[in-house]
Amino acid sequence: MQLKRVVVTGLGALTPIGNNLQEYWNALINGKSGAAPITYYDTEKHKTKFACEVKNFNVEDFIDKKEARRMDKFAQYAIVAGEEAIRDAGITDTNVDKKRVGVIWGAGIGGLETFQEEVINYAKGDGTPRFNPFFIPKMIADIAPAHISMRNGFMGPNYTTVSACASSANALIDAFNYIRLGKCDVIISGGSEAAVTIAGMGGFNSMQALSTRNESPETASRPFDATRDGFVLGEGAGALVLEEYEHAKARGAKIYCEIGGGGMSSDAYHLTAPHPEGIGVIAVMQNCLDDAGMKPEDVDHINTHGTSTPLGDVAELKAISAVFGEHAKTININSTKSMTGHLLGAAGAIEAIASVLSITHGIVPPTINHTVVDENIDPSLNLTLNKAQKREVRVAMSNTFGFGGHNACVLFKKID
Repeated sequence: MQLKRVVVTGLGALTPIGNNLQEYWNALINGKSGAAPITYYDTEKHKTKFACEVKNFNVEDFIDKKEARRMDKFAQYAIVAGEEAIRDAGITDTNVDKKRVGVIWGAGIGGLETFQEEVINYAKGDGTPRFNPFFIPKMIADIAPAHISMRNGFMGPNYTTVSACASSANALIDAFNYIRLGKCDVIISGGSEAAVTIAGMGGFNSMQALSTRNESPETASRPFDATRDGFVLGEGAGALVLEEYEHAKARGAKIYCEIGGGGMSSDAYHLTAPHPEGIGVIAVMQNCLDDAGMKPEDVDHINTHGTSTPLGDVAELKAISAVFGEHAKTININSTKSMTGHLLGAAGAIEAIASVLSITHGIVPPTINHTVVDENIDPSLNLTLNKAQKREVRVAMSNTFGFGGHNACVLFKKID
């Protein structure tokens, strides 16, 4: 069968460096860090005392107070980013068939704060199982797309993909496939996460996964730097409206770019560590290129997973060199996690948005906080260090990898 073309017609973002799309993009190209001391709880006894929180966010500006109390923050974030993307795409009650509009979302964890609060409250009690009647609906990972669907009457496919930090990239690939197979006209896709909690921070600290650079939070996320000591936890949401090309043209939609392909793979190696030679990452990028019918030399920009961990950064760059060969030296490689921190299941979504906007504006955001060269990293690679770089970006790839060896890669290209 002839596969349909899929384009991006709407974007929405709620991030640690900007509460809407324009704020997010401006902060990215200006190299703004979102890391700061945690405000949600007392961190006195915690090993890591900072994170990339969403700032100056009042949920009642977007959602009725009573309704908001029935949602975990990860679902609130999803609604805010999703609604911005829907508005940006110009979707109305009259220009789409809502039976052919879906919502496919990503979340690595879901309602962690809700779960934490209910368990704490139970532990403080007399052993009687008194739980909030909204405990389960607030906690489950699939509730975020359900809310977006119910608020807008979208009756197409509706579910959440869960593949740790690759979750929202997997959601985008699923949405892309549904549309190119002709099963939907439009899908709102992306991801959200709200894991800056006692349990979230404590759990990642116990794995020694987080940076402990408490004396300088804003410089703690330092991908590719020799002094990196772990990732910085972030939170928020990103949403993209994916649409069949002819459908978008027929309703006069603004088109940001086209999705060329998507790739997935597994390391089949370790619970949390990447394969040291990046074999799963090599496979996922090659799968993505093959799906898009493109060659390595077609790619101008790669937004890496780049979490600022000692093992992960080196393995990913080794894989890029293996796939792209000499052409790797001409690619603008970056890690926007240096600014946003790691949004776990929402990382793929906000980084996909950054890739789309790099194509739109011809600017690649920087990898900030780099000061010390890592002798294990090829010095000929352009890691877009510390300052944004202008260039035409016709093809951009976005990498996301998750605990368990889950790898996903999405390719975006200028519309012909």
